[in-house]
Order: sequence, then structure tokens, then C-alpha cells
Amino acid sequence: MNPSAVETIELLSGASSPRPLFVLLHDAGGTALDMLDLGNRLGDAFAEAAVLIPEGLNLPADASGSTDALTPEVRALADFLRLQQQRFNVLQSDTALLGFGAGARLALALSDAHDGLAGRVLAFGGCYAARPAKAPRLTTLHFLHGQNDPVVPVARIRHDFAHLMELGADATLDVASTLAHELHPALMDQAVTRLQTCVPLRFWKAL
Repeated sequence: MNPSAVETIELLSGASSPRPLFVLLHDAGGTALDMLDLGNRLGDAFAEAAVLIPEGLNLPADASGSTDALTPEVRALADFLRLQQQRFNVLQSDTALLGFGAGARLALALSDAHDGLAGRVLAFGGCYAARPAKAPRLTTLHFLHGQNDPVVPVARIRHDFAHLMELGADATLDVASTLAHELHPALMDQAVTRLQTCVPLRFWKAL
């Protein structure tokens, strides 16, 4: 896939040097428009941000197995991110990748294969296709999930999160008690809060 040919919704602030760069990945069977509400919230909260929502840059609904099995999709996303970082002159640490469902699985696979290519990954209603063997050192992970999600059971997320904590990951988990598999405003608002208030652990360690 040619990363420059990916059809993309762009919400640009007009800033000469936009910061941060947000890339949003929709669920399998969805479209970029499904992520527009989240994109608008990010644009409102971060006045100088660039928000990109690519169409079809995703995993199949039944994607599973190791990260190696997802190599073509992960490579396509990595190429797209690098192209946009170069285009906007944005550091990897100032890049955040947000995905819903299968989009979240792809974002997590990217963080596993290319640690630090995005400084943050936010996974809505999604989990790893395969539990990682190591924690990312340069990427902060934020999981946002519905307690009643029938697609990705919350127990799976809690087990993955506990595993990441054992590996020493910099990660957070927010579970909404009344929600199912949905990109709900409550989760979107919490994502904005996490982005605004959570200082990555690697920055504290550098002090």
C-alpha cells in the first residue's frame, strides 16, 4: 500500500508547526467517519493539533495470531505514520495513535513491532491480537473499555493489562461500567483527560 495514496480525513489547525499529531483508526467494517466525533474532540482540546483519520488502514475483523502474522498491515501503518511525521515535522514522541476495535488491535500491534514510533497508543474496545512478550519502553498505552463489551470481553483486557504491568509497561486502564462495544462520548472524554494529564513514565525516569 502506498501511504501517500491512503484516503484520509484531515482536521488541521492551521498551525505552522502542528503539535501533537493524532492518527485515528476505525473498526473493521467501519469507515473513517466513525472516528470524526473523536477527531473533533481532540481538535477542540488541542488547539494546534493535526488530526488524521485514514480510510481502510486496518486489520481484518478476524485478525489473530502473532504480530508477525500481521506484518503487511503493521508495515502499511508504520509507513503512513512516518510519512505524516515527516510531512508535519512532528516527533515520534508527539504522535498519538488512537484505534477502536480492530483499529485498536492494529495500533497495539504497531507499538509491539515499532516501539516509540508513536509516543502514545489509545485502544478503545480492542486488545492485542497476541499477548506481547515485552512491554514498549517508548510508548505509553491507554486502554479504554466497556464493562459489557461482547466483542472483546473486559476480562481479556484486564488480563492483558495485568501482564503488561508485570512487564513494567507504562499503561492505564479505564473501564466504563455501563458501556458495551462502542466509541462512547464518556470514553472519548476520558481519552482526552488521559492525554492532557498523564505524563509518560519515561519522562519521570529521566528527571
